[in-house]
Amino acid sequence: MLNLFKKNKKIENHAIYAIADGKMIDVTTVNDDTFSQKMLGESVAFVCHGDTVTFKAPINGTISAIFPTGHAYGITGDDGIEILVHIGIDTVEAHGEGFEVLRKQNDKVTAGDDIVKVAYDKLSESYDMSTMLIITNANGKEIVFAEYGDVQNRDVIASIR
Repeated sequence: MLNLFKKNKKIENHAIYAIADGKMIDVTTVNDDTFSQKMLGESVAFVCHGDTVTFKAPINGTISAIFPTGHAYGITGDDGIEILVHIGIDTVEAHGEGFEVLRKQNDKVTAGDDIVKVAYDKLSESYDMSTMLIITNANGKEIVFAEYGDVQNRDVIASIR
């Protein structure tokens, strides 16, 4: 089972990949009840560092939603799984400042493709930049997350069964 969560060079449809380099943490520790109580679905959170962070597609699929402000995007996987990525807490209040949207709704993506580029350090001066990956619809599949800890783009963070 440990092999499921090692760095994978080949993108697989039975896996969810890290959305950025950083640390994957328990979502119940974030400072927002909607996310910490998993009201939107099973989830994990990420803490990243750096001047700029580019958030990626976690699965192969289609961008089903992307907010013009860049603070959140949704992807429907080729297998029907729906994932929401929410960058920061209350960052909608930034009105798009510090976010550069790199894709548009209905774009086909492969896990690891760039979606949103963020002026991370600048935004972290005003916002909690904890970033949530939420399984809003598992499409009848079981999602098994890896252990919390340091992750890099293209690291498998969950298996899909």
